[in-house]
Amino acid sequence: MSVNLEDYIASIPGFPIEGILFRDVTPIMTNPEAYQQTIDLIAEYGRKVKADLVVGPESRGFWFGCPAALQMGVGFAPVRKPGKLPRETVSCKYDLEYGSNEVHMHKDAIKPGQRVLIVDDLLATGGTAKATAQMVEELGGTVAGIAFVIELFGNGMEGRKVLEGYDVYNILKLSDQ
Repeated sequence: MSVNLEDYIASIPGFPIEGILFRDVTPIMTNPEAYQQTIDLIAEYGRKVKADLVVGPESRGFWFGCPAALQMGVGFAPVRKPGKLPRETVSCKYDLEYGSNEVHMHKDAIKPGQRVLIVDDLLATGGTAKATAQMVEELGGTVAGIAFVIELFGNGMEGRKVLEGYDVYNILKLSDQ
């Protein structure tokens, strides 16, 4: 039985700063049918693109990437903020819709030639996904695809353009307003 996943997205105006309409995916995880359906769709896409590793940026990429990886029968590699990973890392700085950030990945997380599925909750400006893709490629991996629960469109949400050349999948497409 299929559920309407849009019913499980909470919209919070003015978070984390004024002018942003935050799309909160945590209600999906409180409903087992909605969560399972989301993971099933991401894993189905991952199998379609023949990914043999899932990578997800913290923290929401973990929420959807880890269970999708398990369902696909592949491993998971975390992408974290500075200072959170204990071994040698690669890093990439990028811009967000409301600031800038930097992400790190262990240098040994990707094997050369490995097909990687990047999973995150939301595509807005594309900065996090692009930075993650750059690190995957720097380590010799191939980005098989990039999956999101939600793709935002509207004022300045150019994420799909930023990710041009990559296979991008989203479950829902919502306005940023």
